Amino acid sequence: MSRSGYPKIATVRSVEAFRALLDEVVGGAPVDDEVIAGDASPLAERIVVSDPSRRLDIGNRWAIHPMEGWDGTADGNPGEHTLRRWRHFGRSGAKLIWGGEAVAVRHSGRANPNQLVSDDSTREGIERLRTALVDAHAERWGGVDGLVIGLQLTHSGRFCRPNRKDRAEPRVAYRHPILDRRFGVTDDAMVLTDAEVESIIADFVAAAVRARDGGFDFVDIKHCHGYLLHEFLGARMRAGPYGGSFENRTRILREIVAGVRRDAPELAIGVRVSICDTVPYCPDPAGTRGRVLGSGIPEDLTGALPYRFGFGVDEDDPTRFDLDDGVRFLELLRSLGVGMVNVSCGSPYYNPHVQRPALYPPSDGYQPPEDPLVGVFRQLRTVRDLKRRFPDLVLLGSAFSYLQEYLPHVAQAVVRDGWMDIVGLGRMVLAYWDLPGDCLDGRPLEKKRFCRTFSDCTTAPRNGMVSGCFPLDAYYAGLPEAGELKRVKK
Repeated sequence: MSRSGYPKIATVRSVEAFRALLDEVVGGAPVDDEVIAGDASPLAERIVVSDPSRRLDIGNRWAIHPMEGWDGTADGNPGEHTLRRWRHFGRSGAKLIWGGEAVAVRHSGRANPNQLVSDDSTREGIERLRTALVDAHAERWGGVDGLVIGLQLTHSGRFCRPNRKDRAEPRVAYRHPILDRRFGVTDDAMVLTDAEVESIIADFVAAAVRARDGGFDFVDIKHCHGYLLHEFLGARMRAGPYGGSFENRTRILREIVAGVRRDAPELAIGVRVSICDTVPYCPDPAGTRGRVLGSGIPEDLTGALPYRFGFGVDEDDPTRFDLDDGVRFLELLRSLGVGMVNVSCGSPYYNPHVQRPALYPPSDGYQPPEDPLVGVFRQLRTVRDLKRRFPDLVLLGSAFSYLQEYLPHVAQAVVRDGWMDIVGLGRMVLAYWDLPGDCLDGRPLEKKRFCRTFSDCTTAPRNGMVSGCFPLDAYYAGLPEAGELKRVKK
């Protein structure tokens, strides 16, 4: 058992025992007895995405999620750590590289001073990332048939730290009674003006053109995890053309899509979205002892009800999801010709147990308030419910890493049963980037490389270090930051 009292997946010794655990914790879920190798696997099937600009023929049902890097250069170019990570993406066996990396569309929109930036000075560097990935894929798999590569475009909004790791420079869509206090928003000057929003829209379009010129197949217009465009989806309390009504809150998306279709008509478009959310959580003070964090509890909502400060949230009970917003959003995406959607939930900054279920919290988090399996299947069932409503859209699922040894058994089952079209992997591939290829080729899985959700890949950057799998990847364990990370965790 873990400190929080929930069973560790590594102690579950068989598929039968894992299925029994799912029956107990989440009321049952699809899990296959055997992982099928080769062309007979549901995860080996090709899938086509129809987009007005470009037909995407994806070679299998595995995808690599975009992850925010902390290892670029000060001017926004990729560093050697970044190139290594992208080569691993290429070798992974996944045929869909969804965005690869969260790339800021302007310097001031960076989440950290080492995040990649799309501008004229970084054009060649970002193109070099794609080339490294393609070359690694061709070397490992004998060609690039079915390989589809995107670039995720983002503005960090409330979480901007473009110049110093220890200094926040937030720019927000609207004032939030809880998040303002937690993330240093102190006055209305930090709220973006309509003119600034229009300038950011132009930045997204210009970055998409550079992505097209660099050979990328699509761009992801990032709408997830509390970053700027996701925050605008919940801007009910903002006045003017970018807030209030659903039409206004999605105006940024519509204007970016129109600009990309106009200026880069050969480029397909995808959207990763936090389709549902809940209120911010914090450690329970009663359970916090020194450096030992308490279990997560909702922040004090006094004066914040009805909760009109989020997207996909029940206004009367904002600890619960509400899919009405998400259904309207997917209807809009379909009308805009966006044929594939990467579905996530919540934010790693203020409710990580929702967005990134884990047994061990990051240094600024809290102990899980529920068995992380509940968080995993909350997300997977949300995608299932959306897929039933939108069978024509290609939907990706998230939150698989916590499943560890049983990830392939669940991934195969949910694709076969139609819960989703493609399985997305994030943290898992930091240590076990070969997992998709090992599953497809029928090779024995390397249990020592499964992500155990120690959250070091989050704790390290939250404390100004590069993000990587320090416990399981010898490359990161050998860096000077490894010792610093141990000191921070103590």
